[in-house]
Amino acid sequence: MDRTVFSKKWRYIVVGLVALFTMLALWVRLIPMAAITASGEVNLLGNDAWYNFRQVELLVANGLAYAWFDPMTLYPTGDTIHWGPLFPTIAAVFAILSGASTPFEMSVAASMTPALMGAAMVPVVYFIGKRLGDWKSGLFAAAFVVFVGGAYFQRSVFGFLDHHIAETLFSTLFALAYIVAISKGREQSVDIKIVETLRRPAFLGAVAGIAYLLGLFVMPTMILFALIVTIYTLLQFIIDTWQSRESTDLLVINTVLFAVATVGLLLFGLKHEGFSLARYSLGHVLSYLLIIAGTWALYLLAKVTKERPKYIYPLSIIGIGVLGLVGMMVAAPEAYAIFASNFLGFFGQSSQILTVGEAKAWSLDAAWGTYGYGLVLMAGGFAVLGYETIVKRRSEHLFVLIWSALILLSTWQHVRYEYYLAANVTLLAGLCAGMVFDLGWKGLAAPKKKVKPEKEKKNPGKGKKKTTQKKPEKKTAGPDPLGILSMIVVGILSVAFIVTSAQSSMAYVEFNKAYGGMNHPDDQQWQEALFWMGEHTPDPGVDYYKIYEKDGYEYPPESYGVMSWWDYGHWITTIAHRIPNANPFQHGVAGQNGSAAFFVTGDEDEAVRIMEADGTRYIVTDYKMDSGIFYAMATWADPVKKMAPYQSGVYALNPMNPKTAMGTRIYTPAYFNTMVSRLHNFDGSMVEAMQVPYVEYYEPGVTGLPAPVITSVVPMNRTEAEAKVAAFNANPQPGKGAAIIGSEVRLDLPTEKVSALHHFRLAFESSGSTLSGMYPGTPDIKNVKVYEYVPGARIKGEGTIEVDLVTNTGRNFTYRQESENGEFVVPYSTSGTPYDVKATGPYRIVGTGTTVEVPEDAVMQGLVVGA
Repeated sequence: MDRTVFSKKWRYIVVGLVALFTMLALWVRLIPMAAITASGEVNLLGNDAWYNFRQVELLVANGLAYAWFDPMTLYPTGDTIHWGPLFPTIAAVFAILSGASTPFEMSVAASMTPALMGAAMVPVVYFIGKRLGDWKSGLFAAAFVVFVGGAYFQRSVFGFLDHHIAETLFSTLFALAYIVAISKGREQSVDIKIVETLRRPAFLGAVAGIAYLLGLFVMPTMILFALIVTIYTLLQFIIDTWQSRESTDLLVINTVLFAVATVGLLLFGLKHEGFSLARYSLGHVLSYLLIIAGTWALYLLAKVTKERPKYIYPLSIIGIGVLGLVGMMVAAPEAYAIFASNFLGFFGQSSQILTVGEAKAWSLDAAWGTYGYGLVLMAGGFAVLGYETIVKRRSEHLFVLIWSALILLSTWQHVRYEYYLAANVTLLAGLCAGMVFDLGWKGLAAPKKKVKPEKEKKNPGKGKKKTTQKKPEKKTAGPDPLGILSMIVVGILSVAFIVTSAQSSMAYVEFNKAYGGMNHPDDQQWQEALFWMGEHTPDPGVDYYKIYEKDGYEYPPESYGVMSWWDYGHWITTIAHRIPNANPFQHGVAGQNGSAAFFVTGDEDEAVRIMEADGTRYIVTDYKMDSGIFYAMATWADPVKKMAPYQSGVYALNPMNPKTAMGTRIYTPAYFNTMVSRLHNFDGSMVEAMQVPYVEYYEPGVTGLPAPVITSVVPMNRTEAEAKVAAFNANPQPGKGAAIIGSEVRLDLPTEKVSALHHFRLAFESSGSTLSGMYPGTPDIKNVKVYEYVPGARIKGEGTIEVDLVTNTGRNFTYRQESENGEFVVPYSTSGTPYDVKATGPYRIVGTGTTVEVPEDAVMQGLVVGA
């Protein structure tokens, strides 16, 4: 067969396979589309997706103008947006092109964006793999990236309308552009004095600069790739100097690249004050100018030290670097503090930030669970990169080595970078597989060759006849067994990587078909509550679809905030069109007026102070705030004490298998007096410790476990429980004990009396109760509750006052309160309430026969009503 014809046919096959992989990647990401959109309501995956959709709505309503300030979140200041505009703008364009006219239609069109970007990763990864190895490496990498699981796949599925996949796509696109630039730039000699030689690296640098800007306009965290380029540049200059090679090509590429980035950012506009590299600030401009200056400094230093021993160059760099850092600390401490702050912002961790899921550290179990056998292939890829860098001195392999190592380090520190790492895992795995198959196939395809016998001439002596003698036939070595074995092993690992990734990703797809977004029962409860809020609470007076400028903005008098945990802030904005006091940007959470301080305080006066400071009118709680994520609120409120004042960990015998124990939590009286517990567990009512959980347990020394193991839990009258504890401990059994505790399975049973709240009334509760029926005797505590902060009506009197109420779900409860200083301050009206949580009769002062009617205006204006 003609080799040229075969090559063309093979090229078509490769193109076809890449196209097939791309379509497969798109198809698998669109599988949950029908289930996610079945309700006919906006349904998105993840918290941040809801704010991205808000941005899409604003972009569509305002001719693709981007809002850098939003008064519909973080009341009472509004929030400055630090996300870039590229991702939501692309999504908004899709919505406009689709002809969408309703929020639901826009959400469907916009939700295609992550799936399309996930599919676009296939050709990008292929071209990088091909550049690093050959078409085989590219195809392997392309095949791997179709199904690679974990955060990357999750964030590229239909409905996950978030910029994460755009970060991965455009940063990988920049890596491709830079790889092409540094590899092509070195193919010809570049002389800074000859303009003709500068054109190619300058053009390639400009293309890389544009690619960098695209990534930057997705998120400011693109600065991480400027750091990668900086480290690569430093090492490449040292290597080139050691090899007596000038790095003029790299000088031109970096200069043009970051000149384009600087000019592009300035034309785009600096949107934020200060020098934070996590914002579109002057810090970026200074960083790019420093990279340019640093590249020139490395170039000139190489010129100066050219005739000196080679070790002088790296030593000079180290010396200058140390002196520069020390000089900055002494001469410009503020600049050094900014530098250190930005560095720690990227790679550091704090107790508060670690409560954020994507900011937690990675673990070996999590790494294997995500990438599995791909990690083995990735290790092989690192080895290939090292070989190509050291032995063959290929600059693009050095860059990918640094890129992959830094992203791996970043992921180890913060799991959010896992979706970046997917590109590196698939590329290095593809490079490893491609190289092994390339070497193994060459050995396998080489046929055994026979060497023709040579005639050996002999000269027996003068006058004698010459004779010839055949040499024995020689055979070349056959296929290399080691090469074949390597192909088999790598082939098995590659198949295992693809299969396990596909299984993991398809499991996520199937989950989203059943429970994706608002299809999850818990989230449906929130949707129910927020639909109610949007319809039954006063309009805050801010136009949801209007773009406002931050400078001089003032909220209208009728505006107010909604207090909840930050996880739910974007839902409150986008679904209810109300203004949260805290949001998933982690703003409005910390500090003395933050949501954490409000929910964990045990002092209602302090809670009222926060309400007034934050302009809050409504509070939304859910059972997760009350239990599973309470630790996050406690940590944000006090990063030192964290959970210590409220909970401690113990073990309990597993009811399904009494021979095993499972971890659980016990609660202190301080927990039951927190605002979140008093609201969500007790509806703001006074609760006596009538029944308490009496427990018996094994001491840690008996079981070998680090905490006590509870063997029995029996709710009983507090007096009886105290007697049993005293009796048990009077005759102690070795290694055993008894106590009264607060149990996470009975959050309605405090261990001490809990006082009533005077200024908070239940306005709505969702219909479902996840906790109800989970354990024997578990009360009917609804998933989501909405409370209103009110002045409260004042009633003169002594003793205990109570009123019976029925909620919008038909649940009955009694609100009780003890008098203070001869007065009651009550939050519920007995007539005129605008909500479906209503009193079924008048207030009554227990034991006196006195009843009191409380009109709505008395509650809302703090009026005195007579008893």
